[in-house]
Parts: sequence; C-alpha cells; structure tokens
Amino acid sequence: MKSDSSMDDDEAVTRSLAGDLSAYEALVARYSALAHRTAALLGAGDEAEDVVQEAFVKAYRHLASFRRDAPFRPWLLRIVANETHNLTRSRGRRSELAVRLGAGVEAAAPDDPAGAAVATDRRARLLRAVRALPEGERRAVVCRYFLQLTEAETAEVLDLPVGTVKSRTHRGLARLRKEVGSELA
Repeated sequence: MKSDSSMDDDEAVTRSLAGDLSAYEALVARYSALAHRTAALLGAGDEAEDVVQEAFVKAYRHLASFRRDAPFRPWLLRIVANETHNLTRSRGRRSELAVRLGAGVEAAAPDDPAGAAVATDRRARLLRAVRALPEGERRAVVCRYFLQLTEAETAEVLDLPVGTVKSRTHRGLARLRKEVGSELA
C-alpha cells in the first residue's frame, strides 16, 4: 500500500469509499490550498475557510456519487464554486473577491519602495477591474487565469458548456483590457 502522500486521487477515493479516513485526509491536504484560493477568488472573501470546510464535508458525503471516470479536482472545485455561490447569494449582494495575487503579479524587490508601490497599485487596479466584471465573466476569468484551470475544468467547475466558458472568458478579458489596458499583460 502506498503512503498517503504518494497515492493518486483515484486510489485515495477508492480507499476513502472503503472507510479509510487517512486517504480522504490526503485528498484534503492535496486540495485545501487550491480550494481555498478558488473560494476566495470566486467571492467568499473572509469566509473562504468556512466554504472550503463545508465543501470538503459535502464532497465526503457525496463521494459515492462521484463519477470514477472523471477527475477529482474539477468535481471538488465545482462543489467549492457552488458553496461560494450559495454564500454570496445568501449575503444578498454581489460577490467580493479577497485575493492574494502574489503569484499573478510580479513582485517588487523589497528594497525598491517605488516598485512595490507600482506593484500594489497594479494589483489593486486589476482586482477592481475583475470585481467589476459581470458575475459569469468574472467566474470564468477567475477559473481560467487565477486558478489556471483548463477550459474543460472550468466548464465542469462552473457547470457550463465549454463554448460558454470560452465566450465568457473572451468577453471578460476584453473588458479587462479596456479597463486596465496592456500594462498588466
């Protein structure tokens, strides 16, 4: 038997279904950071941790209905996206993004205050522009470019046809280009 960290998702799911909680813990450990980032980027903000916890609980409860011929990651992220949508809908207001964009924006040298200020300003402008996108476009852009999901994974996470993901991503990027220009490209 493989150690928990070396088993693949399929084996972890199989063992989890057989009652091996350590196998499910391996899945939680593997996808916690991505699930948290997904929830935060889709609008959970400060409540991302609660969303992720609820998503993992729901995933475990419904693991028996998981299609074994499909990849686990998009299935889990779809649950996270649905939980985030439920949260933002219950708030009765438009989703907010609480994003840490360290990976997406070049970092300034610590000894370069002017560069740090520019990087902070760019990040803030990008966040404002992403927040201002219509929800469908924002969710597609977040999945594709902030979470680096494929079009097929994004379609599965958002429960949309791939063509819709493509068109929403295209429209969202066009709006972002118009809003922030090419300086962030």
